[in-house]
Amino acid sequence: MLDLPLIWAGLLALAIFIYIILDGFDLGIGLLFPFLARGDERSLAMNTVAPVWDGNETWLVLGGGGLFAAFPLAYAVVMPALYAPFIVMILALVFRGVAFEFRWRDPGHEKYWDLSFHTGSLLATFMQGIVLGTFVQGIEVEGRAYAGGWWDWLTPFTLTCGVALCAGYALLGATWLILKTDGPLRDKAYGFARTAGLATFVFVAVVSLWTPFLSPEIAARWFSFPQVMLVLPVPTLTAMAAGLLAWGLLTRRDRVPFPAAISLFGLCFAGLGIGLAPYIVPRAITIHEAAAPDASLAFMLVGAVILLPLILGYTAYSYWVFRGKIDPEAGYH
Repeated sequence: MLDLPLIWAGLLALAIFIYIILDGFDLGIGLLFPFLARGDERSLAMNTVAPVWDGNETWLVLGGGGLFAAFPLAYAVVMPALYAPFIVMILALVFRGVAFEFRWRDPGHEKYWDLSFHTGSLLATFMQGIVLGTFVQGIEVEGRAYAGGWWDWLTPFTLTCGVALCAGYALLGATWLILKTDGPLRDKAYGFARTAGLATFVFVAVVSLWTPFLSPEIAARWFSFPQVMLVLPVPTLTAMAAGLLAWGLLTRRDRVPFPAAISLFGLCFAGLGIGLAPYIVPRAITIHEAAAPDASLAFMLVGAVILLPLILGYTAYSYWVFRGKIDPEAGYH
């Protein structure tokens, strides 16, 4: 028999990770926008993501819809706990999306669309960090319902996670610009990447050291023998990914920093999974407790088996079509 709740948990984790990477770098470009020169430099940066940015957000829809369909109990608990940051995030993504198109359609108000693009990216990223931090610190549950308050998501730890994700997305955005551009913008992106990379390393260390103090269960999983032997590869590989990123930036190897940054995110994501498993609502509701009936999961899995390869295929094809350095004279718009 297939463990359908575990399969669906893996599919949702995959969708969330793909979203973090793909939308992370174009949100990161929005974070860096105030540091780019007005006019051609900002237009060139936006053109590197203009053909793919809306497709990147497909994975956010898949993650939210999949949680609702496959784990309705978790959805019913998580949403009341995080209504405020989710609403701010969605509105920020809307304003940011509008700015993508209207910046070229309405050049007379370009500075306002630039502000919308940056502010939307900043708020969306920060709120995603808040959501992540809330998951890690735990959500108060009584019976089968959220039992916390309206502001439980707002704590020093969640705020730190929000800033940390801003640093991480800025790193993804800067390394993407290194990969996709030449000349002065690429040179400037190397400087952004070094600063954002250092900030990311610091915040990863702070959050990693802070997390075990949030729960004795997490501390036992990371620091008790023999469990520590199972999780030791994660910090080891993280240090190696950080070293690869630093080498790529210092030697100016254009193709190295972006994959290295993705590896760094992947290892942090793996560490998060190790700390939270087998819970889908941390330390309150497990994957199997929150899952829909097996009949429903099996029915949806048939659709997922058909649709996921199609989504992955057209995503890969779109990136293949727009591969390589961008031509400054051939903008998307």
